[in-house]
Amino acid sequence: MTPNKELLERMYERMCLIRAFEERLMELYKGGEIRGSLHPCIGQEATAVGSTFALNQDDYLTCTYRGHGAAIAKGIDVNAAMAEMLGRRTGISKGKGGSMHWTDPTIGLIGENAIVGAGVPIAAGAALSAQLDGQGRVALTIFGDGAIHQGVVGETLNLAQLWKLPLILLCENNLYAEMTSLAESTPLKKLSDRAKGYGIKAITIDGNDVCEVFDTIAKAAARARAGDGPTFIEAMTYRFAGHMIGDPETYRTREEVAEARKRDPILLLRNHLAEKYAVSETALNDVVVNTNRRVDEAVAFAKNSPLPDPSEVLTDIWA
Repeated sequence: MTPNKELLERMYERMCLIRAFEERLMELYKGGEIRGSLHPCIGQEATAVGSTFALNQDDYLTCTYRGHGAAIAKGIDVNAAMAEMLGRRTGISKGKGGSMHWTDPTIGLIGENAIVGAGVPIAAGAALSAQLDGQGRVALTIFGDGAIHQGVVGETLNLAQLWKLPLILLCENNLYAEMTSLAESTPLKKLSDRAKGYGIKAITIDGNDVCEVFDTIAKAAARARAGDGPTFIEAMTYRFAGHMIGDPETYRTREEVAEARKRDPILLLRNHLAEKYAVSETALNDVVVNTNRRVDEAVAFAKNSPLPDPSEVLTDIWA
């Protein structure tokens, strides 16, 4: 399924919004206005946008603590997301969840997860509920290459195929599990081969090509809705920032990062729009200006929002 010009322009806008949002988060963090830990997904916008744009609004999504991009792509309110990052009462979780726990059931987002691989079985549970209610929903779970070695992921792959769950497993392979390179953690040349061992349809794609991601996820969703079971997709990508803010990045060279930046997914889509659809440089630049303005508005909203009252510390904790 090839996205048309209108859809590609929407994808470009959303990718630019994600980039602007996360770059601003890094500034706010370094300025001491965001506490805790922060894991940017800068460089991985194509997997976030390509995958979620291929889903329906009510389809389920789980993602990692590097999941801001996927959440924004799925449609989370940017004001509420920024307020959550600044610990404000108007945040997605009333300022009490922080960076690694964004959740919004109204858009199908049943949670980021700070535990490596933990979103995979949760998504499988959502897929099972979708299978039982017969409404045609699917579940997408996004996880990193490091999660492939978690036992719970293997258990989930086995059950997902056994029960033919409507589950899409998207592995963002950015070559590093925190600070450990792929070559030091597995003898596999393709992580998709792990899924094939469970009999799951599996494929490795270019995760920086938003069109390829969209097409692959759309086909996987169609298979899932038809009752043909799960699909495992290994999307080759790269994060331009460190694992988290403060990462010294001693495990990779500046030359490697510079080389990876030549295939910036936003730049690739920008060039595609200009070359194939003659979208002007002015129009493309306007998108960048407008998304930066949108982030400015989100920051202003957050800073003008109240902090949670200490009396609310246990509110929403217990059912």
